Amino acid sequence: MKKTGLVVLIVLLALVVLLASGFVRISNSIVRAEEDVNVQWSEVQNQLQRRYDLIPNLVETVKGYAAHEEEVFTAIAEARAKLGGAKTVGETAQAVNQMEGALSRLLVVIENYPQLKADAHFSELMYELSGTENRIAVARMRYNEAVQSYNVYIRVFPNSIIAGMKGVVPKQMFEAAEGAEIAPEVKF
Repeated sequence: MKKTGLVVLIVLLALVVLLASGFVRISNSIVRAEEDVNVQWSEVQNQLQRRYDLIPNLVETVKGYAAHEEEVFTAIAEARAKLGGAKTVGETAQAVNQMEGALSRLLVVIENYPQLKADAHFSELMYELSGTENRIAVARMRYNEAVQSYNVYIRVFPNSIIAGMKGVVPKQMFEAAEGAEIAPEVKF
């Protein structure tokens, strides 16, 4: 009888150790996945800041040629301010979409000034902006991939139980605005 009780106790202890180690493994994996999302979001913010810093130079260059296009410059300034104050993924996405709309209007203005397109400083700024836009696209893609991976990880069984116990919630994707798939028509 004593032997049977000891065997049951050992089996129960082994089961507790096994469950506890699984809990710790899954908890640590959730933390790692969340940190991956955070790193990818930081890269998105880094690239958005690069764009944010380039835009005043671009605007000032265009202003020299198109001083009467104040509405476009105001829209860009407002979008930059909104982007600078964004705190969440949703606010940032909304501000980025507003900025992209303002930039597309600026590109239409630029089309009306052929001498501006020939300006070396302007060409350099456009080259930098183009590279930055590519970096933003890559950073957004990587962020969304990390979010998808994280969200799937915390939703599958048994991870969902542990995620629920820890109060873990899904992360928000960085989504484009409605109609963003339609590129503005600009001819250089």
